[in-house]
Amino acid sequence: MNETRRPLTDHLAEHDLDAYLIDADGTDANQRYISGFSAPDPFQTIVTADGVHLLVSGLEYGRAQTESDADSVTNTAAYDYHELREEYGPREAKHRLLAAFLADHGVESVAVPENCRVGTADGLREQGIAVSVDADGVVGELRETKTDAEIEHVRATQAANQRAMAVAESLIATAEVRDGVLYHDDEVLTSERVTTEIEIALLRDGCALDETIVASGANAADPHDRGSGPIHAGESIVIDIFPRDKETCYFGDMTRTFVRGEPSDELRRRYEVTHEAFEAALDAIEPGVAGDEIHGIVCDVIEDAGYETLRSDPETSTGYIHGTGHGVGLDIHEGPSLSFGGDELEPGHVITVEPGIYDPEVGGVRIEDLVVVTEDGYENLTDYPISIEPQDRR
Repeated sequence: MNETRRPLTDHLAEHDLDAYLIDADGTDANQRYISGFSAPDPFQTIVTADGVHLLVSGLEYGRAQTESDADSVTNTAAYDYHELREEYGPREAKHRLLAAFLADHGVESVAVPENCRVGTADGLREQGIAVSVDADGVVGELRETKTDAEIEHVRATQAANQRAMAVAESLIATAEVRDGVLYHDDEVLTSERVTTEIEIALLRDGCALDETIVASGANAADPHDRGSGPIHAGESIVIDIFPRDKETCYFGDMTRTFVRGEPSDELRRRYEVTHEAFEAALDAIEPGVAGDEIHGIVCDVIEDAGYETLRSDPETSTGYIHGTGHGVGLDIHEGPSLSFGGDELEPGHVITVEPGIYDPEVGGVRIEDLVVVTEDGYENLTDYPISIEPQDRR
């Protein structure tokens, strides 16, 4: 048994359970983490006291044997699945097959994650398997603390992220300004055009992303607005890129805010306050400090500058309207949290630091780096300049 999985087997022993079961495809972060394997169709992984065991179709059997982290891999053909399907239909056949697989490993009771299919849980109960939901999210807790190898995966994705950001920044920096609108190659520069260039750069680096944020003007005042339309001079441009490496499946995350041309005095002040809050958060990061405390430090800086936060006004729609950060790994948003109620940080936690100030009348500002908590502080996994004025970084 991999020692990094030991807390999971301890959890099973504490709750008198025989195994932990994950029934999901390879896009599920818990499945990928425990099995070390990815497949487009659902497969089953169990963790028992003696190891990790996979049940996969014949289509994936050979690859699972060579690529997975499992101690054993079983082909569904070993349980005469096709005969079961003909006799009982596809639903009951799957549950009988899985129950037989569990029985071969001496399993009569399992814990499942909260996102387990209801059909799987009910079907196993019909086969006499006791099923309980892991309300504590024990696998998610395991994933919070990254190994050295995982940190290197995140670092590599973040490096690709930085190269994509440089493409976006250079595009903005070299654009012409005509009647207050940015042009590139005699065409209006739009959020969509910048997004496309980011995606192309990431694909060339072995990364992909479902979506990214290139939002300017009033759109930039909504933290999750993806952005659209022409980019204007003097307005803030929030670029938030969060790609996933297609091989390792680990994410990166970074945000920069640029203004092409002269920002208003108020927009520049908001940028400076955000930068001050960002630096204050970084200075506070070390093991034993709670994410809640770091978020409070950021709120202090922003409130002292005269802006609302969700702490000072839970109903505000302007000012600082989100948490300070979150964990990053096989999911773009995972534990730990740098927000209200965030727990203590530990070495190996990979977290974002991303304060921001928003108002549709002024625009939005956000600055974000990705760091790893170390034994005596933190290491910044991001090596990208912070400046409101875009530069050509080609």
